Amino acid sequence: MELGEGDSDEKRRAALVESLPEASDDTPLMAQLQQDARRRIELRGRRFPRPPSTRVVTVANQKGGVGKTTTTVNLAAALAQSGLNVLVLDNDPQGNASTALGIEHRSGTPSIYEVLVDGAPMHEAVQESPDVPNLFCLPATIDLSGAEIELVSMVARETRLRNALDAYLTWRAETGKEQIDYVFVDCPPSLGLLTVNAFVVAREVLIPIQCEYYALEGLSQLLKTIELIQAHLNPALHVSTILLTMYDARTNLAQQVANEVRTHFPDLTLRTSVPRSVRISEAPSYGQTVMSYDPGSTGALAYLEAAREVAERGASAADSGARDESDTFSPEPHPGDVRTTPDGDVPHHGHEASGLADQNIQQSAALAAHQEEQ
Repeated sequence: MELGEGDSDEKRRAALVESLPEASDDTPLMAQLQQDARRRIELRGRRFPRPPSTRVVTVANQKGGVGKTTTTVNLAAALAQSGLNVLVLDNDPQGNASTALGIEHRSGTPSIYEVLVDGAPMHEAVQESPDVPNLFCLPATIDLSGAEIELVSMVARETRLRNALDAYLTWRAETGKEQIDYVFVDCPPSLGLLTVNAFVVAREVLIPIQCEYYALEGLSQLLKTIELIQAHLNPALHVSTILLTMYDARTNLAQQVANEVRTHFPDLTLRTSVPRSVRISEAPSYGQTVMSYDPGSTGALAYLEAAREVAERGASAADSGARDESDTFSPEPHPGDVRTTPDGDVPHHGHEASGLADQNIQQSAALAAHQEEQ
């Protein structure tokens, strides 16, 4: 699209939004309909900005049932529908992300288990979603449930997923395939070696928070865990995004939790919150995300707007120089290359010399012991 055409399209969208009828808090149904109409006008057919290099985002929360997998697959689908190349790493033995993306993940299917435990090349296991072009997934099978035990005795066990992703992104570049713009890692609701690998592979953490009281307790525990990972395994890791999920504006509790989170994390929390939605819950039973199951639903439009916020935040940060290389993932691994943190320190992760493997194992053991004390 040429610049003039882009300006004309923006003016047309703005004029349509201004023509919408006014709605007040006294008419919540009308307000919701107006918000959905605005999102349809502003977001349908829009292409989101492409990051300068691959962004690797781990979606994590130690509390279960907060919408980690739902957020992972729907943000990934929304970004892919908006012109970006997206890879989902299903790092949860339940394999729910694979189900939602319509990916085959029966026992025996090449999966993340073979990548982590057997060292198989990632490109042999990655599949493309049948419903959304440019959306890829590394599936999880039931075999992954035993990976925690098998990884314990392995050398450099905390960095196996990161090394595999490095190799995959390099393979894509060498074979002339398009760069992956976003990698989302779906995590189990626990702190084992699978979750540690997910934190080590990423530069950013996206935290979905259910708008209920227990979610706030889970958030404080998660932030402590991330601090431990930063101290021992991945100094570049940071929380970049918080997304409020299962928001019900009719309840005072949901509004109080949302206000509490926005007060304490004003820069991290997205403006968009994802409401409770039957369509979001129904979509996985059809092997789809809500983005393809019912793209015009309130839940789908909310995730689409959240995806735009994520994409625009990344683009604006890159343009302004507010973040440095630690916020993004370089697709070319360089064996022997030493990566530094913003302070110039050498992080103890990535392509370490073999002499650091034992040190990582000791650090991981200390991390696990600390969590047991908690």
